[in-house]
Amino acid sequence: MSSATPVPSAELEAERCGSEEENRAVEAEDRGQQLTGPAVVPHNRLSKLPLARIKALMKTDPDVSLASQESVFIIAKATELFVEMIAKDAMVYAQQGKRKTLQRKDLDNAIEAIDEFAFLEGTLD
Repeated sequence: MSSATPVPSAELEAERCGSEEENRAVEAEDRGQQLTGPAVVPHNRLSKLPLARIKALMKTDPDVSLASQESVFIIAKATELFVEMIAKDAMVYAQQGKRKTLQRKDLDNAIEAIDEFAFLEGTLD
């Protein structure tokens, strides 16, 4: 018979509520204040894109009347992965040009060179 070790309620509360920085940002927002310094973004977010905005974009399609949270999350994650992949491929062309900044021509080159991006040909014109 195994006995579970009880977790102190303070630890559970801290885990559930988030980091100290997040709590400070929420409290400041509640008081109508702005924090100075870099924006506080939760580190444990599963999606980097705003899900509410993605849901709104999905609903602009007349064929979509309802969008579940799961479907919105999947679209957000797929979009993140797509943007990451095309940016990495375009970065190769920027590095070949000895640049650190992506330019439109880098995206054009990646779209032309990689078969997976063939559906994008002509979209940047």
